[in-house]
Amino acid sequence: MPAATGMLRTSFLALVLAGQAPAAAALDAAREDVREFAAEMRRKHDFDAAWLDAILADATSQPRIIELMSKPAESVLPWHRYRDHFLTAERIAAGVEFWIEHREKLAAIEQKTGVAQHVIVGILGAETFFGRITGRYRVVDSLATLAFDYPPRGSYFRAELEQFLLLAREEQVDVATVLGSYAGAMGSAQFMPRSYRAYAVDGDGDDKRDLWGSWDDVIASVANYLAKHGWRAGEPVVEPAALWFPAASGLVPGPLAPDTTVKALRDRGLRFETTLGDQAPALFIRVDGETGPELRAGFHNFGVITRYNRSILYGLAVHDLGRRIESRVPAAP
Repeated sequence: MPAATGMLRTSFLALVLAGQAPAAAALDAAREDVREFAAEMRRKHDFDAAWLDAILADATSQPRIIELMSKPAESVLPWHRYRDHFLTAERIAAGVEFWIEHREKLAAIEQKTGVAQHVIVGILGAETFFGRITGRYRVVDSLATLAFDYPPRGSYFRAELEQFLLLAREEQVDVATVLGSYAGAMGSAQFMPRSYRAYAVDGDGDDKRDLWGSWDDVIASVANYLAKHGWRAGEPVVEPAALWFPAASGLVPGPLAPDTTVKALRDRGLRFETTLGDQAPALFIRVDGETGPELRAGFHNFGVITRYNRSILYGLAVHDLGRRIESRVPAAP
């Protein structure tokens, strides 16, 4: 989900985290920080005071949301366990069915934006199991909890709460009922409110941007998000790699974005195949496989995928799931 921890982790974090969270409680609308937020929303965006006060008074602060935010799966699971959650027979089969059903739209969007179909499908499979798992928390509760009761990222989530209220006014979203992830990501694409407003597009021509009920809108919006973040048509995402010699010189896993070049990685002893030139951006990836380290070379488009969710493991899972599904899709009639 773009720009924040997403729904994709919610379904299995319960298996990792133990214990019962404290009970939820109504947000105290009389708190100074809540009152300041409401005043700012009225001043900046001319919100109706009675409507806004009712929304904030109805919001519930949920300690369980803070617990989930504090222990993301990428920080507690090794790669092989994280991968195995997504690359299941059931999810792959659902992906094949999804691809066949939306074959024409996926092909048209790839032609228009350059974004690879397997990446779009991989994101939708990882984020929400193709719409099956879109979240069970009210978005207003998630955002209010994190905005006012989670100091490490309070300013970020106050901004997202602001964007959510604007989105509700613009797109006639029912604030009281709409559900999403514990982080406030929404719909089958798991867009945060700011990303929804900035990158969601009308993919079916009905003059609406519906990431809950229109798969055409969802597919087009995921592709638009990646395209706007620099996707390069026809370029690879990631390739398997190995070391020429055990003690490769200066090779350490890089950050989320490519931080070196194809030639530099090869000069330091990493062996991989690619059609990209020597000076193309590249990234050394090392993750924990079931029987030992797994090595990959990531490229520019891998960094683009991690703009959707800031995690190396997420980028690998999306790519691997999408490719596995693609390999099982029969040719078009």
